[in-house]
Amino acid sequence: MLIIPAIDILDGKCVRLFNGDYKRVKEYANDPVEVALKFESDGAKYLHIVDLDGAREGANINYDIIIKITNSVNIPVQVGGGIRDINSVSKYLNNGVDRLILGTSAAMDPLFLRTVLERFGSEKIIVSVDIKDEMVAINGWTNSSNLRLENFLNTIKKIGVSRIIVTDISRDGALTGPNYELVESINGFNVISAGGVSCNEDLLGFKTVEGVIVGKAMYENKVKLVKNNLAKRIIPCMDVCNGRVVKGVNFKNLRDAGDATELGKYYSESGADELIFLDITATTEGRKNLSTLVKKVSENIFIPFTVGGGIKTAEDIRELLNSGADKIAIGSEAVINPYFVKEACEQFGSQCITISLDCKKTIDSWELYINGGRVATGIDAIEFAKNMEKMGAGELLINSLDRDGMKDGFDLNLLNKMSAAVNLPIIASSGAGSKEDFLDAFKIVDACLAASLFHYGELTIYDLKKYLTKNFITTRK
Repeated sequence: MLIIPAIDILDGKCVRLFNGDYKRVKEYANDPVEVALKFESDGAKYLHIVDLDGAREGANINYDIIIKITNSVNIPVQVGGGIRDINSVSKYLNNGVDRLILGTSAAMDPLFLRTVLERFGSEKIIVSVDIKDEMVAINGWTNSSNLRLENFLNTIKKIGVSRIIVTDISRDGALTGPNYELVESINGFNVISAGGVSCNEDLLGFKTVEGVIVGKAMYENKVKLVKNNLAKRIIPCMDVCNGRVVKGVNFKNLRDAGDATELGKYYSESGADELIFLDITATTEGRKNLSTLVKKVSENIFIPFTVGGGIKTAEDIRELLNSGADKIAIGSEAVINPYFVKEACEQFGSQCITISLDCKKTIDSWELYINGGRVATGIDAIEFAKNMEKMGAGELLINSLDRDGMKDGFDLNLLNKMSAAVNLPIIASSGAGSKEDFLDAFKIVDACLAASLFHYGELTIYDLKKYLTKNFITTRK
């Protein structure tokens, strides 16, 4: 999820309105360019700029200041306010603005909106959906268009709009919290939310939005950007059985995917950020992990390497680390003996210990399974994750037994619940079937794991990273 600082310009100054009321203005800075540079320095990846004078008057009044901002920063900007004709659209887009926001013109002139989309493309145009008393507001929120939200959304969707900004005007500048119900009720668009964010915790309540615009809370240091934002990790997973990489559906009907050493080398050279090796029958067969194969794989790769399967003792961990593993994934034994995790973290360091959770949906939660997803434990997976954090685990690998091999997307509900419950890095596993699935998951988690999608050449890591970068997800180069 992209956090987008807002720069609202009125009389050449950086301000915030309360509930869109031009009579209730708070000034924050005399130089919007300096504010933009500060946001960029703090870690912003995108900027949202509104010409408030222009929105009210229907003209590009602060155009020169906005273009100065655009030319001063090295991050993309989206601009709205007073854009009511083709010349204005062309002028902004031809001078460095990445995307334009249409509000009043989109609501009052669908033909103009259609013309703009046809000429400049849907990726360059955002429609601002500003709601006041259940109606779409116009003219800088000073008037009602008499258009109901549902009708307006249906209209712009038919015209070809793909991205919208949704603002509950009653929340804007009030620091009362976002209107999650409004935002999450909208389907069929890439949605950016605006209005109401009062603290970093408010950002955790969003589930499906592409980004969140933050204004007053950013200026008053109630929300802070992460300057050194960690890049998202893409991790191929090699499930190994009898020395070969395999993949199935719901942990069953395994089929061969290749030689582990050759596949590991391929992923290392193809831009993977890490590699996970899971000996999926070690526990059920009551034997140790394949340390000889681990050593062979590790000698042929140059990326971090996590190994799991059949790990029950500190000696097992030591043997795998000595064989070339960088991290150890503990699954069944963490459930059978949680204090083993505590001992492992104390002996080898939390950064070395990943806990693998095999989760299956119940009526109102997720149950934890062990022995390669074959044995139900009756343990609530969310509560178990909290306990693993207390034991000192460094990260969690969340596997969905319901989604494994199905290619219908990660279990976002499970990932949201896990993310809200713990403060550990989370690796999402099970269900990846498209680039869009990764984008959805990366709004929640730190890393995504996939197997068959990569093994059988359906998606390359290069193409995936290119797509994610285009959609403002930071990835490792």
